[in-house]
Amino acid sequence: MSDVRSTIEQAAPGRRKWPWAAAAVVLVLLAAGIGVAVTRGGDSAEAGGDGRPVTGGTLQFALIDYQRSPDPQWGTNYAESLIGNNITDKLTWQDPDTGAITPWLAESWQYNTDLTEFTFHLRKDVTFSDGTPFDAAAVKANFDQYVHGDEKLGINPNGATLLPGYVATATPDPYTAVVRFSKPLASFLQASSFTANAQPGFLAPATLKLSAQERADPKKIIGTGPFVYESWEQQVKTVIVKRADYHWAPAAIKHEGAAYLDKVVFNTIPEASVRTGSLVSGTIDATLDVGTTDEKPLADQGFSIISRGVSGTAIYFNFNSQLFPTDDIAVRRAIQLGWDRDAIAKTVLTDSYSVATSVLAPSVIGYADHSGTTLRYDPTRASALLDAAGWQPGPDGVRVKDGRKLVVKLLGISNLVANKPAYESVQQDLKKIGIDLQLSVLPIPDYAAQVAKARTDWNVTAANRSRNDASALNLTYSPALGNGSYLTADSTGVDLNEVTTTLGKLETTLDPATRKGYAKAAQDLLLDKYALVSPIYNPSQVIAHAPDVHGIIFDAQSRNHFVDAWKSDGK
Repeated sequence: MSDVRSTIEQAAPGRRKWPWAAAAVVLVLLAAGIGVAVTRGGDSAEAGGDGRPVTGGTLQFALIDYQRSPDPQWGTNYAESLIGNNITDKLTWQDPDTGAITPWLAESWQYNTDLTEFTFHLRKDVTFSDGTPFDAAAVKANFDQYVHGDEKLGINPNGATLLPGYVATATPDPYTAVVRFSKPLASFLQASSFTANAQPGFLAPATLKLSAQERADPKKIIGTGPFVYESWEQQVKTVIVKRADYHWAPAAIKHEGAAYLDKVVFNTIPEASVRTGSLVSGTIDATLDVGTTDEKPLADQGFSIISRGVSGTAIYFNFNSQLFPTDDIAVRRAIQLGWDRDAIAKTVLTDSYSVATSVLAPSVIGYADHSGTTLRYDPTRASALLDAAGWQPGPDGVRVKDGRKLVVKLLGISNLVANKPAYESVQQDLKKIGIDLQLSVLPIPDYAAQVAKARTDWNVTAANRSRNDASALNLTYSPALGNGSYLTADSTGVDLNEVTTTLGKLETTLDPATRKGYAKAAQDLLLDKYALVSPIYNPSQVIAHAPDVHGIIFDAQSRNHFVDAWKSDGK
């Protein structure tokens, strides 16, 4: 042991002088069962401190993905939304434990009985980082451009799903914003706190005047958040630095004043082994996207593992109701019943994750457990359904009907570490009942290109929606909005109007009991009646960090905020 420690310390006498390639050495040692000394500061109590946050220092943070643009309203991956949340703020803050909407840039609000008009009373002490006041005019300008875009500037419309039916924002006085919709939108209160992909974080008027191309300069992205951009190297790293005069963090997180850290460096490290090795070596302080097989070894080495399930939908298999063979409800039901949940729980997931028991995550108000009915492992029943529908076993084990094989093509994303192994487990089980599930699990840019052809080319789209509100079902599946199952009036055995109406009711009330009933009806319809989706597992964002790192916040969409983060050594 002493020889190993000596060798490592001689190779890396400074905390940040290891190249990431050297992380492989650490992993080899870990795999061999050899302990590796981690020369970190430890927590403040061990260091003789009193447990109070220390000001100063740089947090080196690793991500699997990278920002394709520093514009937070444009970003559609986790890295983009996470970083954008630390540059911009929202009107409200959603409590990640209760789902309650609490004040942030808006001190208070009210809404009309029709849920078509929401009035926000803003704080009067908030400014953008260029000194411009944050006021009702800024709210209006941001929502207008977010929803409608600006063709001359190359800014695409972005609010069709988050803010459907947006009409306008009125400004009766400098610090009152009245947001109006053409139809009821109960989910808008939650949307006012939304921190996930393509978020409406508030940008300064000077930024809103810039073209999409000009917004590639991070110094021109001006928000109200606790950090500002220092630099952005696409596919390499993004650096943000603290804003000294920030003092309006959400009251719910109990943080006063500016951020503790001086700087956060977001390093793009696509390879899981390199992220893990970099953490162990001391090159980085923390990493998101921890591999499921790395959680326990890192915890055993003294690193902290923190996580939060992603609120919204589960990772789901959305069935294309228009494309053979998933236009057959017997096939869709057989896929729901044909894979072993326990096998995925035991061989793929850790305690940070869970097998899906509904299309909604358990953390979302209105979640209803379907594990005793539709979402169970019953290969006998699945085979019987296929037999009754005329699907007969072929010579190679793949079922055949009318001369056509039961081949199901799946399009998925490789952005979450558990996705591909979970899908492969499902694939193996479905093969046993005669379904050939063919997987294409791609990086986000390639996935996005293929999604454009999903209606005609893919039987299953595997993804999820981060949205801590039951309206995620309406946004994802309503034929009038996301239409995730590609329903039309010609969809076999599906009442299009029933689907639209049942899902749309989620936007008509904020009464908790009534909305919970509407949410259950929506889940029953999607899962039981029409089998339009097979949820697989509930994703989680998992961070491993050194013991001298504290205060990283998971919000209600499981995005991270660093205003309250600090390091024991302040370095």
